[in-house]
Amino acid sequence: AVQQGLRMGMILYIVSEIMFFFAFFWAFFTSSLSPVFNIGGVWPPAGIEAISPWGLPLLNTIILLSSGASVTWAHHAIVGGFKKDALLGLVITIIFAVIFTGLQGFEYVNAPFAMSDSVYGSVFFMATGFHGFHVIIGTIFLFVCAFRLYLNHFSR
Repeated sequence: AVQQGLRMGMILYIVSEIMFFFAFFWAFFTSSLSPVFNIGGVWPPAGIEAISPWGLPLLNTIILLSSGASVTWAHHAIVGGFKKDALLGLVITIIFAVIFTGLQGFEYVNAPFAMSDSVYGSVFFMATGFHGFHVIIGTIFLFVCAFRLYLNHFSR
C-alpha cells in the first residue's frame, strides 16, 4: 500500500509539473505566433535582441540530454548490481547538472534583456528559471542518492 501511494504521488507530481510547464510554453507560443500591438506586432518584441539558439542554449541542451543518459546508465548499473559503475554514473550526472546550472547562470547574467522586458523577458526567465530550480533540486536528490549508494543503502 505504501509503494502504491508513493507511486501515485510521483505520478501526480509529474502530471502537475507537465501542466505547469505547458502553461509557460502556451504563453510563449501564443505571444510569438500572434504578437500584439503593445510589443510592436513582431516577435521578438521591438527592441529585444533574442539569444541565438545555436550557442549556449544548444550546449546546455546537449549537457541536459547527456545527464539523462548518464543517470539511466547509473540506474541500470544499480539494477545490475554494479555499484562502482552506478556511483560513477551518478557522479557524472551531478557534474553535468552543476555545469548546466553554472552555464544557465552565465546566460542570465549576460542576457541582452531583463525579466521586465515585455512578455518575452518574463516568459523566458520564468520558464528557464523554474527549469533551473528543478535541476538544482534534482542535483540535491542525486547527491543524496550517490551518498546512499556509497553507504550501500541500495540493492539490486
